[in-house]
Amino acid sequence: MRWIYTPFPTAEVEKLSHSVGASPVLAELLMRAGLRTPEEANKFLHPTLSELNDPFLLKNLEQAAMRLRTAIANKEEVVVLGDYDVDGVTSTALLVNALRAFGLFPRFIVPRRMEDGYGLSRSAIDRALELGKPQLFIALDCGTNSHEEVAYLISQGIDVLVVDHHRSREKTLEQGILVNPHVSEDEGDEPWRNLCTVGLVFKLAHGLLKLLRTENNETAFKIKLRDSLDLVALGTVADLVPLHGENRILARTGLRILQKTKRPGVLALMQVAGVNPENDIMPVDVSFRLGPRINASGRLADAAISVELMLSDDAEFCTKTAQELDAFNRERQDIERQMTEEAERMVETLYADRPGFVLYSESWHPGVVGIVAGRISRKYHRPTVVLGHETEQAKGSGRSVDGINLVEVLGACAEQLNSWGGHPMAVGVSLVHQNIDTFRDQFEKAVVAHAGSAIPEPTLDIAAWLQPEQVRENLMDEICTLHPFGQGNPEPVFGIRGIVLDHRPDVFKQQHFRFHFDDGLGRRLFGVAWKMAGRIPPVGEPIDIAVKIAWNHFNDRKLLQMELIDWRRTSTQ
Repeated sequence: MRWIYTPFPTAEVEKLSHSVGASPVLAELLMRAGLRTPEEANKFLHPTLSELNDPFLLKNLEQAAMRLRTAIANKEEVVVLGDYDVDGVTSTALLVNALRAFGLFPRFIVPRRMEDGYGLSRSAIDRALELGKPQLFIALDCGTNSHEEVAYLISQGIDVLVVDHHRSREKTLEQGILVNPHVSEDEGDEPWRNLCTVGLVFKLAHGLLKLLRTENNETAFKIKLRDSLDLVALGTVADLVPLHGENRILARTGLRILQKTKRPGVLALMQVAGVNPENDIMPVDVSFRLGPRINASGRLADAAISVELMLSDDAEFCTKTAQELDAFNRERQDIERQMTEEAERMVETLYADRPGFVLYSESWHPGVVGIVAGRISRKYHRPTVVLGHETEQAKGSGRSVDGINLVEVLGACAEQLNSWGGHPMAVGVSLVHQNIDTFRDQFEKAVVAHAGSAIPEPTLDIAAWLQPEQVRENLMDEICTLHPFGQGNPEPVFGIRGIVLDHRPDVFKQQHFRFHFDDGLGRRLFGVAWKMAGRIPPVGEPIDIAVKIAWNHFNDRKLLQMELIDWRRTSTQ
């Protein structure tokens, strides 16, 4: 792995440090995030909800809010269909909850992955209409490319509203109302451009309240939309959208609301996931504890139970349902572990020298392929598509590496695919089994064409170099002002040169190790290395380390801890 560090002029760092009253280290981190002026830096460090833009600046949102106002005034039948991931689940819960406050009780449905496939499929629509035709059908986190399905609903005399953030592969929907910031003719850098669907639903709810408050609707004045930001934070962090602009405002405030949430379903989920609301809730808690449990029902069963959990006020039901989701998640982990081992063997025996991987097995569960694709792409640094067997089709997910846009790569393979779509770093695909070998060949050629001569060597960006004595609590307090970390706002990796280990690191669980060293001032610094037991650094020899720094909450104590990302022998040059 190649370490990359690009220094800034010392004078500029010192000037920003003085202007914002921060250490030179924090000033350098701010500059690395593109924040060069005191105004930009202070706005980033202290985001507030008052900075959110007028929701009606978002194309079609006012029209969508007016349609909801009509539905409320006429007490219409409404059906809400949301995707089965965390973004879709939280979007559905937020909108259903908002409409219930105004006396509507919309039916909600979540596609069943194995029966309905992804998104606004005809199968999911037919199931949604079994109890009768509504006046309004709302699709969340899907539907942007569903021209035929939207036309079918409208032919049935049903109005359609689509709120989605997926990029369009085709022309924009010609029927219905579409709220999607990525299909506007004038792509720009508006602060709402990268909102995920739950963020867009929050804006829609905000717009609805604005309309109804102009009519002196009493309920509209009673609703505290801020209280729904726990759901917005869950969906925003889990969906890996860039955490800047309005996403940063919503996620940062939402994580604080999440920590104080009174929502019984979320509290029950925290309990089974081992998330202590007395500690600061971080994106890692969403990504690795709460999010996977919400997702697990959609991967293995029916994600509607996750929506019900978010909406319920029944503590007993919430406890039981959270335990059920936890059991689904353990089952998912077992399936994932077995599939990952099989996929790794497949790569190493058949495809090790390929520029990208298309992996398929009839025994693989389509609900877990995305997680496996992510693990394979990270381990081998190759764009990867993992396919499972589903009736007459192979269905799966792709994950990419930096510098390879999967949407563009799949565009060159489209003739082999029945359906596909997603983001540059993550896609979903389906195709008939007979096309897998041809698709694999085209995928590999498209990756080479996109990457050029070779896929870039994996790199590690060093945010700043530290002296060991700088690793202290006050530095950690400053780092926390940059939270939440995630896509578009990565957690900083620090370099420390020339440290010497006096004792061999302590290996635990056969995969990880702990280490410590002296900071030169008589203070011992502690660290942990996850899944690096096969690459233990030498004792008594100068090494450079690349680390993240975080608080470790253990036995009611808060300790400073380094997480080792990489190490190398110190250069003598």
